[in-house]
Amino acid sequence: MVGKGSITHNSRAFKAKNIKEDYTQYNIEYCNENIKTVYHELFDEALERYNEKQTRNDRKIDNYYEKIRTSKQEKLFHEVIFQIDNKDDMNAQSENGELAKKILDEFMNDFQQRNPNLRVFSAHLHMDEETPHLHIDFIPFVSESKRGLDTRISMKQALASMGFKGGTKQETEWSQWIASEKQELAKVMERHGIIWKQKGTHRKYLSVLDFEKQEREKEVQELTDQKKEISQSIQEIHKSVISETRDLKRLQGQKREIQQEIIKLSSDKGATEKNIHIIRENPAWQLPEPAALTTAKTYRDKKAMPLLKKVKETLVAALIRNVQLIEAADKLKQQVERLQRNCNYLEGQIKQVEEKNLSLSTDLKDYECVKAGLGEQEVKAIIEGQKAAEMCLTVPKHYKKTEVSL
Repeated sequence: MVGKGSITHNSRAFKAKNIKEDYTQYNIEYCNENIKTVYHELFDEALERYNEKQTRNDRKIDNYYEKIRTSKQEKLFHEVIFQIDNKDDMNAQSENGELAKKILDEFMNDFQQRNPNLRVFSAHLHMDEETPHLHIDFIPFVSESKRGLDTRISMKQALASMGFKGGTKQETEWSQWIASEKQELAKVMERHGIIWKQKGTHRKYLSVLDFEKQEREKEVQELTDQKKEISQSIQEIHKSVISETRDLKRLQGQKREIQQEIIKLSSDKGATEKNIHIIRENPAWQLPEPAALTTAKTYRDKKAMPLLKKVKETLVAALIRNVQLIEAADKLKQQVERLQRNCNYLEGQIKQVEEKNLSLSTDLKDYECVKAGLGEQEVKAIIEGQKAAEMCLTVPKHYKKTEVSL
C-alpha cells in the first residue's frame, strides 16, 4: 500500500499508543538517513550544472529540497508498505509472525538493487504492532533528463527508467511496479512454503494504510480530548491557586496582627516592671517614719491606711492584668499554632497544584510532539474531521480489521 509517510513514526522517535514497546527491540532498521543529506548527495552536482546554464538569476534554484517541498506537482519522498496476511494468521508475537519477519527481511535486502532509481533513505520492519509489516521510504529520481535538472525528482520517469511504462489508467507505471514487487515478495514466500492467495482486489477490505491512518486519527482524537481536559484542569488549577493564595495572604495578615499583639503584650510587661521599680523605690510608696508626738491612731489613719489601700488597689489591678495577659498569650499561642497548621496545609496544596500543573504541561508537550510528528495540517484536518463526524453522530465506535492480502 502507498503511505503518506511519517519518518518519526517509522523510526519510533514518535511512539503511537498501539505500539507494544516491549517488542520494539525486535524491529529492524535498515536505514534512517537524513533526507536533506540524501538530497544533497543526489542533486547538488546536477543543480550546479543547471544554474551555470541559466542567464537569468530568477531562473536559478538556490535549494532543490525546498523547491520540491513547496512544489504542488512532486513530493519530497514516497512510502510503500508491505505486509503478509493479517493479525490473526501472522500475528507478530506468534511463530508465523517470525516467519513473516524472515520473509520481509529477505524481500527488503534486494529492494534497492531491484529499484536503482528509487533511493531508499528510511526503511523499517515493525514487530511491535499486531502484524509484521515493512515501511520503505524512497526518493524517485531520473538521470539524463532533457528538462530541468539532468538528475531530478520524478516518480513517473524513475519507474519508466526501470521498465515500467504505463499505457492506461489501470496499467500505470505505479500499478505495474507494485504488481512486480508483489510478485517478488510472492517468490520469497514460496521459498518458505507460503502461497499467495490472490483475491483479485482488496479495495473493499481495510488496507494497512487505512488502518494505520484510522489508528492515528483515534490517537489524535484521544489527545485532542485529553488536551481539552488538560485545559479545563489548568483553568481549575489556576482558580484553586488564586483562592488558596488569597487564603494564605489572609492568614499571613492575621499572623502579623497576632505578632503586633505580642509586641503590645511585651510593652505591657515592660510597663509593669517599671511600675514595680517605682513602688519599690519611689518615696511616695514608702511608709514614713512617725513624727514626734504622733499617736498610733493618727499615724494609722493618716499614713499607714491610705498607703495600704493604695497598695491593695495597685496589687489587685496588677493581678487582674496579669491574668488577662496570661489568657491573651494563651489565645495568641493557639491562634499562631492554628495559623501555622493552615499555612503548612496551604503550602502543601500549592505544591500539589504546581506538581499537577507540571504534569499537565508534560501532557501538552506530548500533544505538541504528536502534532510535530504527524504535521500540523494533518492534525488539524483529523480534528476537524472528528468534529464534523461528532456533529453528524456518525462516528464509528469500532474499526473492523479484516484480512489484508498483498
